[in-house]
Amino acid sequence: MDDIVKQALAKWPNVPHCYGWLALDARGNWRMRDERAQHLNLPGDKLTNVALVGFITRNYAADERGCWYFQNGPQRVYVDLEATPYIVRTDPAAGWQLHTGAPLGTPEAAFITEAGALVLRHGDIVAQLDDRDFADVLPQLRMDGAPVADEVLLAWLDGRAAGTLSLNGVAVERVAAGQLATRFGYISVPTPTAA
Repeated sequence: MDDIVKQALAKWPNVPHCYGWLALDARGNWRMRDERAQHLNLPGDKLTNVALVGFITRNYAADERGCWYFQNGPQRVYVDLEATPYIVRTDPAAGWQLHTGAPLGTPEAAFITEAGALVLRHGDIVAQLDDRDFADVLPQLRMDGAPVADEVLLAWLDGRAAGTLSLNGVAVERVAAGQLATRFGYISVPTPTAA
């Protein structure tokens, strides 16, 4: 957390929390959601200012309930998560890289949703793969040790094919997208009663 944020917290400890105004999309973009976007359930405007994105990223954390937030000075701005608390990308030089710029590390567990979203876990970090990187990861998937063809993967996803799917030696489990938050202990849409 930035020192300026710590100083603001000490000076103004009881600033009300903010809900619904900030989101993290499934591609790792921070999105500002004004009243119109919230009312119409729109994703909001993608934040592109490098300094602002960096400030949000450095001050991004979770509370004891699993609600993720950005500490904006003395105010917690709770984050609506389209997918998981982190989004991971592939980088030829850095390997698995989180949307925050930090490395994920070697995945300890892997999951695929019914829609084909790949979710990786390393320690306490749960990150969904940016869908644009799935083509880069597909050659790393194996079915019973052999490269997996697209049609075999699709059949496995909807339960029409048996076998053990793995990613670089880590078994891949099926998981319902709607169960990710419960399974990994985070809240996708924080509310005042949930925080």
